[in-house]
Amino acid sequence: QLTLVESGGGLVQPGGSLTLSCAASGFTLDSYAIGWFRQAPGKEREGVSCISRSGVSTKYTDSVKGRFTISRDNAKNAVYLQMNSLKPEDTGVYYCAALKLGSGNVCFMYLGMDYWGKGTLVTVSS
Repeated sequence: QLTLVESGGGLVQPGGSLTLSCAASGFTLDSYAIGWFRQAPGKEREGVSCISRSGVSTKYTDSVKGRFTISRDNAKNAVYLQMNSLKPEDTGVYYCAALKLGSGNVCFMYLGMDYWGKGTLVTVSS
């Protein structure tokens, strides 16, 4: 069974930091570009960041640029999202997703990804 499991969410004050992890089981992530997405209450799911298979290429949505950093460790079969200077508008359920790509140097924040985790809740509030 191919699964992705997110962890690391929680309650944090504005200005605080969290690191989310995405672990894969049943398959190896090195064949997949990975994306992080979030869904705030009452809003549509949106792409936050993505990373290529090689880790060379990354993308961020404008609202998180300079605050979030995506990384991956293919040896550990995991991807991470370091989130700093968190704001209340960062609140939502965060999902990781995997897209199998032949190219090692591109990534996409694409809602039609191949595999999705169940999400982890991030709440930014004082």
